[in-house]
Amino acid sequence: MVAAFDGGRLTSDGGVLLLAAAERQLGICDRLAALISDPRDPSRVVHSPADILRARILAIAGGYEDAGDLDHLRRDPGFKLTCGRLPDPGRDLCSQPTMSRWENAPSLREVIRLMRAMVDLYCASYPRPPAAVTLDIDDTVDVVHGRQQLSLFNAHYDERCFLPSTSTTPRPPAR
Repeated sequence: MVAAFDGGRLTSDGGVLLLAAAERQLGICDRLAALISDPRDPSRVVHSPADILRARILAIAGGYEDAGDLDHLRRDPGFKLTCGRLPDPGRDLCSQPTMSRWENAPSLREVIRLMRAMVDLYCASYPRPPAAVTLDIDDTVDVVHGRQQLSLFNAHYDERCFLPSTSTTPRPPAR
């Protein structure tokens, strides 16, 4: 048996293809994109709002939480397939600057509409909407050094940090 890894452009993110299929079946990105106004000149638009959202959501789901990762992923054959593009020679996905502009584009009202749409999608996944939902949110501690503005002592972590305090009593600095 001979194994060769010079087969051209490959992806190590094949799992996003399954996520993309689920997203398309539910119509999440198309539904969310319809709630955000697009002030761009239609004659100059290369990437639709749904495609931009799809690329960002699937990148995050694939472990690429930084928008800067899109500069590499925009040419990745697996990610291009997830967004309905041919790996070769299909048009590349959006770049990091496009993604950053789009992430900051929605107004507060649009963000509220997006949140409501996500709640509706969640409730629609049940035959009957649940009577109650428990959110178990685990924050990540962000330790500060010194007494930075807005930092508080967190007794659980025994540190000053930006995480909400579990103790309102400030602790004297260690000597």
